[in-house]
Amino acid sequence: MTAYKDQIQGRMKEVQGKIKEAAGKLVGNKELQAKGKAQKTRGKAQAKFGDVKQKLKTAKKKATKKKAATKKKVATRKKAAAKK
Repeated sequence: MTAYKDQIQGRMKEVQGKIKEAAGKLVGNKELQAKGKAQKTRGKAQAKFGDVKQKLKTAKKKATKKKAATKKKVATRKKAAAKK
């Protein structure tokens, strides 16, 4: 699953859990309230997992760009040194 999907689905589950929890409190159903809390917690965890995946993906892209830029600088310096 992509980072974006994890983020969206996690936040949706979190909202659904909040609704179940509130409904459980409203009608006095402890089981529904507990299920809502559990779903909310799972949703938060999934959303956080998606956030981490996104940060890793971004960091990897930055590292790749930096590595390519460094290689280009080294190649340019080698060419300049060879001309001398």
